This record gives sequence, structure tokens and C-alpha cells, in this order.
Amino acid sequence: MTEPQIGSIQLDRTVESILVGTRHRADLGDIDTLAASIERDGLLQPLTITIGGVLVCGARRLAAIKKLGWRTVNVWVRSGLSDRLGQLLAEQDDNMLHKPYTQLEAAGLYREIKQVMAEDAARRKSATQFSSENQPGNDGPAKFAGPSSALGDAREQAAAMIPGGASHTTLEKIGYLEDIANNPVQPETLRAEAVAGLERIEAGDPVHPIYQAIRDADTAARERREAELHARAEAA
Repeated sequence: MTEPQIGSIQLDRTVESILVGTRHRADLGDIDTLAASIERDGLLQPLTITIGGVLVCGARRLAAIKKLGWRTVNVWVRSGLSDRLGQLLAEQDDNMLHKPYTQLEAAGLYREIKQVMAEDAARRKSATQFSSENQPGNDGPAKFAGPSSALGDAREQAAAMIPGGASHTTLEKIGYLEDIANNPVQPETLRAEAVAGLERIEAGDPVHPIYQAIRDADTAARERREAELHARAEAA
């Protein structure tokens, strides 16, 4: 029997009513083996969903029970996971026959966690600034605490939430390559090189040499553009 989760209730739910949103793991791996395990031993760990029925933990298990033709499944309904950050953190906790994230999957999840953490921090800061306890004249500047963490700390925290052990530096480098590849302002040749580099990373090549090569090419392209603009300005 599984231990109850905080802020949750356990019940049966129809499989078709469970909603699967955007997941950072595109490849769910060997579902046949997992399905065989569930068919033999039963579902040892229920799925986790929000009150609205959105899946937050158990994408591989859901795929396996669909393959087995189940109509209902045991789930935990978590009242505290309606926000996007909670869903992101719950997604990475799904470890039954766990399939590690690829470098690009990890970078995508890292980018989103960082963004949501920044949005949450901004909301907390706004709520603190405009609360009744933090009005001008109440107790002076001591009431206004500084940011809870620096940017570097936020990056480290976001990276630490992702299984696999990649550093925030490596994930930032992958993000840089993705930005170059998706930026229509960049030269087509540079964008194509970035795309090819991401494909090599996905295939297992180390990140830093690819990042450095694209970074150098980006710097050279930028210097050429600046030189051309300078020459045009002098000729005008």
C-alpha cells in the first residue's frame, strides 16, 4: 500500500478523463516492459493528478495502462499542485523504470523552471511591497528585504531540480545554442550550424566544444556586421 501524499485524496478515475499536457520528455522509452511489470504486479504507485485531472506524475505508467486497455486507474488527487511550478517539479519525480532526460529535454525543463521561478519571485516581491506591513513610514528600510537569491543561485536551484546531474552552466550553453538556432535575425549559416550542433549534443557529443565554436562564429559575424555598418556610416 502506498503512503498518502500531503494535501491529496486517493480514488479511482477513468483513464480517458486524465489530461496530459506538454511534457519535456518526448520519448517515453520502453513502455512494453513497464506494461508487462504492471500486468504482473499491479500498479504499485498511483498516478498523480491535479484537481482538474491534469497529469503531473506518471506519464510512462499512464502510457503503459493505456496499452493494457485499462478503463480506470488508481490516482492521487493533489490539491497543492495546480500551479505550473508544482507540475514541473512533480513531473521530474516520476521514477518508476526511470528513463533519464536527454540533454535537450533537460535544457527545456531548466528554461521553464527558471522562468516560473522568476515569475513566482516577482509575485512574492510585489505582494511584500504592497502589503500593509510594508508601507512607507511603518518601520523604515529594514522592512524591505533584498532579493531572496541572486541570478546565479536561481540557476543552480533550477538545475538541481532536474535529474541527471547537468550543471546550470551546461544547460545555459544549450539554451544559448537554441536561442541562436531560433533567432531569425541571425545569419542562416550560423543558425544552421547551431541546429547541427544541437543534433550532435542530442546524439551524445560534449556540449562545450560545440558551444565554443558557435560562440566564436557568432562573435565573428557580429564584428563583421558592425564593421559593415561603420563603413557605411563613413561613406555616407
